[in-house]
Amino acid sequence: MSEPTHHDPLHFDAERSAEIVTASFAGATDERLQEILASLVRHAHAFVKDVGLTVEEWAAGIRFLTETGHACDDTRQEFILLSDVLGVSMLVDSVNRPSDGRFTESTVEGPFHLVDSPARALGDSIDEAGRGGEPCLVTGRVTDGDGRPVAGASVDVWQADAEGFYDVQRPGEVPERNLRGLFTADEDGRFRFRTIVPRYYPIPSDGPVGALLKTTGRHANRAAHIHLEVSAPGIRTLTTHLFVEGSPFLDSDAVFGVKESLIRSFAEVDDPARATEHGLPNPFRHVDFPITVRRGAQP
Repeated sequence: MSEPTHHDPLHFDAERSAEIVTASFAGATDERLQEILASLVRHAHAFVKDVGLTVEEWAAGIRFLTETGHACDDTRQEFILLSDVLGVSMLVDSVNRPSDGRFTESTVEGPFHLVDSPARALGDSIDEAGRGGEPCLVTGRVTDGDGRPVAGASVDVWQADAEGFYDVQRPGEVPERNLRGLFTADEDGRFRFRTIVPRYYPIPSDGPVGALLKTTGRHANRAAHIHLEVSAPGIRTLTTHLFVEGSPFLDSDAVFGVKESLIRSFAEVDDPARATEHGLPNPFRHVDFPITVRRGAQP
């Protein structure tokens, strides 16, 4: 049966429901919006028919979405959290930044990124609180797909502390911008900084998304990681994670953010001379994380 045109009456028919509703968008001047809405309607109507959705279940879904909206404020976006735990955020990221094995894989930015990380010199510590945790040296080199260094690349880093909290979750308890830093790679694309090994942590679970996880028997934890966002003129900005090998929840990260290529060993180094060189106690942990970025305009 042919799809009705926008001149046909849009009388509802369950069998042709998606066709009828998508036809109502025929007058849209934004072709991309029309394409997205039409696909959304087709999939939504197919879902309702596939599961035989009851009126009570539909109403429960509306209540859940309403509660999700009410949980949002200036510092919390419950809908993004919902997207995260359903794997949609990671899928959108992967669709827009496909990997062919040559470049460092991307991940989601997460809710704790700040646009004004403090500028720090190479080798500086980002741990201003000093509340414990294993001291750690992070090194790396930013190169392009041909192995050429990206001199002067900006490397923005942020992470949770040894108890699984970000600075914004402990206002007044730890210095502002603790465990954050903006570093500038040297002429060879190399960067380094001192920190502590991060701990795994739970995503916010006191709202409707947390209730969804509990109802479905899922935990709310993210595997331990350090965030890195790399940018420079002429390259595509990369947002990625450096995951701690051996961390709990690597195989069941609550937002599906783990990619095997991003897991690294934080090896113990027992070398007093090297510890003194980097201003660290001995022994300490060390992880090297080479980063390969794409040249070209932002997608």
